[in-house]
Amino acid sequence: MSRIHQAFENKKAFIAFITGGDPDLETTEKLIPAMEAAGADLIEIGIPFSDPIAEGVVIQEANIRALSAGCTTDKLFDSVKRAREKVTVPMVFLTYINPIYTYGKEKFMQRCVECGIDGLIIPDLPFEEKGELLDVCRDYGIDIISLIAPTSHDRIRKIAGEAQGFLYVVSSMGVTGVRSKIETDIEGMVKLVRESSNIPCAIGFGIATPEQAKAMAALSDGAIVGSAIVKLVAGYGRECIEPVADYVRSMKAAVKEAEAN
Repeated sequence: MSRIHQAFENKKAFIAFITGGDPDLETTEKLIPAMEAAGADLIEIGIPFSDPIAEGVVIQEANIRALSAGCTTDKLFDSVKRAREKVTVPMVFLTYINPIYTYGKEKFMQRCVECGIDGLIIPDLPFEEKGELLDVCRDYGIDIISLIAPTSHDRIRKIAGEAQGFLYVVSSMGVTGVRSKIETDIEGMVKLVRESSNIPCAIGFGIATPEQAKAMAALSDGAIVGSAIVKLVAGYGRECIEPVADYVRSMKAAVKEAEAN
């Protein structure tokens, strides 16, 4: 069992996302421990990529800023390794299949282990093709975090039955981004998962307010927030540490309210 289970152990989890290297690697190294101290139970770090097809404008622009500031996969590995010395919560990378193959999948997993990464979220890796990485991930103890979207019931059950770490429940069709309202039948999706697996479910895509976080956590095992945090980083730049920490505290408090109810 990976360290990821700690994020959900006897509680609902708040999962915070940042784009690595945005606005620079020094800030990323400060943000990771600051978010843990503010209550993040698991931290998701995006590896900057020139074609992040699952991302909306906010995170696309963060990728561009990070790449323009000189962030590379190697440099991000080094930064995360230094950050890992200061944090104990599980960390996962969000990346795409091309950077993994370009880097070399064996070497990529070795570096993940060296810097304390517990799992990978790969939006463009279809469930049917995860065998391309499954063996090497198992060899290095890295979980492949599966995503489920509002699709067929049979497909949700199938993905849930083979899921590792936690299951990323996509709240809305389309790309990432803040949404004023989430209308997907999340409760129905989680029910389907529960019929096939005991894997924790965390809901992402579109969550931005404490009210949304509380509502989504009430239906599942946790809430994932990305674009709203990345917006704060974009707005404050290198001065984003405290604003992001304050935001994480407010979102964690909302998730704890859902836990209490």
